[in-house]
Parts: sequence; structure tokens; C-alpha cells
Amino acid sequence: MNVGIRDETADCQRATDVLARTADKWTVRVFIRLQDAPRRFGELRRMIDGISPKMLASTLRGLERDGLVSRTVFPTNPPSVEYALTDLGRELAVPVQALGDWVLGNLHRIEFARAEFDDVDRSPRR
Repeated sequence: MNVGIRDETADCQRATDVLARTADKWTVRVFIRLQDAPRRFGELRRMIDGISPKMLASTLRGLERDGLVSRTVFPTNPPSVEYALTDLGRELAVPVQALGDWVLGNLHRIEFARAEFDDVDRSPRR
């Protein structure tokens, strides 16, 4: 039995799990909003169009579990909670921002390619 292949498969699966979280559209938008400063839940919800409170809570919980976001509870009445990128999260923000910049810089090319693809008749010939 080749142990190296089994380890590679396990590593690939673990990496896939992390990539699924970090490449998620809501994760990217949360990262963009947390890059400049820590934010409260309600503030994040107002800043991220279309995200439901349930989805935001789920996204933040997953990011906290992965060590990318910290959650600080302040002893106020009612308690206030603030979310911030951790050191690990700030490291990840660099390639996330680069990917976002690349997409925005190439959006016209991608849209052109999609339009060309969609215009081609792909029905089978007989």
C-alpha cells in the first residue's frame, strides 16, 4: 500500500474544505468589510447587501472556527459583540483582495468570453 497517495488524498480533502469556506461569496464579502476595522454584527449586516442574519451568523461562526475571525463580547447591556480578522485572517485577506482585484480588472474579458460561449450553437449535429 502506498501511504503517500493516501496522505495526499487526505490533504487534498482537508484543503478542499478550507477552500470551500474561504472562496464562498459571503466569506469574501465579510473579509472585505473586516479588513479596515472590527465590526459589530448589525454593522456587517447593513454593509453586506443581500445577506440574511442567519447566513451572516453561520459565516462568522465558520470563520471563527477556522481561526480567521475573532469574536469579542463586551459586557454592556445588552452585550455587544465585535468581529475582527485574526492574524491568520489578515494573511488570508491579501490573496482574497488580489483575487478580487484580478476579477474586477478582467470582468469585461470574462463577460465577453461568456457571451461568445453562449452565442455558439452547441446542439449535436446529425
